[in-house]
Amino acid sequence: MSTTAPSTAPATSHADDARIHDLVGIGIGPFGLGMAALSDPLEDVDAIFLDQAPGFSWHPGMMLDGATIQVPFLADLVTMADPTSRFSFLQFLKETGRLYPFYIRESFYPLRSEYDRYCRWVAEQLDTLRWRRRVRSVQEEDEHLLVVADVLDAEGAVVGIEEHRGRHVVLGVGTRPVLPPALAELAEAADASAPPVIHSSQYLPAREQLLDAGSVTIVGSGQSAAEIYRDLLEDAAARGTRVDWVTRSPRFFPMEYTKLTLEMTSPEYTDLFRSLSEERRESLGREQRTLYKGISGDLIDDIHELLYRLSQGGAEVPTTLLTDTAVTAARHDAEAGEHVLTLEHGELGTRREHRTRAVVAATGYRSSAPALLAPLGERIRRDSRGRLDVSRDYTIDDQQRIHVLNAEEHTHGVTAPDLGFGAWRASVVLDAITGREPYPIERRIAFQTFGVPADDA
Repeated sequence: MSTTAPSTAPATSHADDARIHDLVGIGIGPFGLGMAALSDPLEDVDAIFLDQAPGFSWHPGMMLDGATIQVPFLADLVTMADPTSRFSFLQFLKETGRLYPFYIRESFYPLRSEYDRYCRWVAEQLDTLRWRRRVRSVQEEDEHLLVVADVLDAEGAVVGIEEHRGRHVVLGVGTRPVLPPALAELAEAADASAPPVIHSSQYLPAREQLLDAGSVTIVGSGQSAAEIYRDLLEDAAARGTRVDWVTRSPRFFPMEYTKLTLEMTSPEYTDLFRSLSEERRESLGREQRTLYKGISGDLIDDIHELLYRLSQGGAEVPTTLLTDTAVTAARHDAEAGEHVLTLEHGELGTRREHRTRAVVAATGYRSSAPALLAPLGERIRRDSRGRLDVSRDYTIDDQQRIHVLNAEEHTHGVTAPDLGFGAWRASVVLDAITGREPYPIERRIAFQTFGVPADDA
């Protein structure tokens, strides 16, 4: 993150916050920021939020020109819980003089860069946020929880320690970039002089290096892979740089966006998913990738149009698109200055070597149980795979004091990463913290029934 943070007095020694907050939030991504915005007007919630970054920034490595978020503007930080909130996206547009241009544009989907600016606009108005606080641990202390954090300076060095006490802790630490094993080993083994092997989250700073590499291979199947392929292809063709795209998926599949399918992003479907066995949830999670990990249909069509245009007059486009193909091994050929990927076709079972001078892995993100919970030991519930066992109301301890945001895809399904469901989840958490319902919680929003209904009376 590189934005300017709200000013807070840096600690130069141990600082002990003796006050017991109602809520200590850890992590200020969109979901943590939404929680902060919704808790801000509540007089019975004393909250503080910590993050190790210097300020808010959302996926800076993927802020491509013209890219939009994949949910409508109503899926901002607050609107689905409180349409009257002063922190809404529409209020941001009004205050920045862009409400009428957005209206005339006639698109529900904000630019990704504009959504980032909106979030920073909200962050600048909240005095409950503490940046450059890297949480070390969460511990039990009497009837509350103790959060211990390092205070960082602008270079990331520790200049002090703070302690914050809370009746409830909300974890919004987000997800981490994931490289498949073969590419992770390749990235670790490569020295500074080797061609780049990067995750898509690092794309924009590396773009010129990739275009100059001579050949680039993109690995992945979702929106990020498609955006990077589209962004590189035209400039790469003009420079004579080859761009290949490899995915394990059987096809370049579009995100499913029909209305009855969208109803699966609902409390009712979450109830059904939560009631299933761990094994069945795992299987369903793989089957439902098209609900939120596919590619925009418009982008797929745009890529085909670009390929058609580049190939006019019989021109050969320096690219190959490979589906149903996995990267099973990788090595670096130092003499040739190339990476060598072993590709295996799913249906045919055939293997071949693919040489490239750069690799971009658009292979997604994964949540994990953060190490800062270790002092709590067996208080934290875990499933058979060691993942957080998240209850229906988003808690991970029997005392119902530790809540999670976007760490429950394996227990709650497609609603976990969905921006539009963040405000609903925050409403549930704030209900638990306050003992009341500060924002109305919709229990039923779908026309359809999930599961088998009870017998008619």
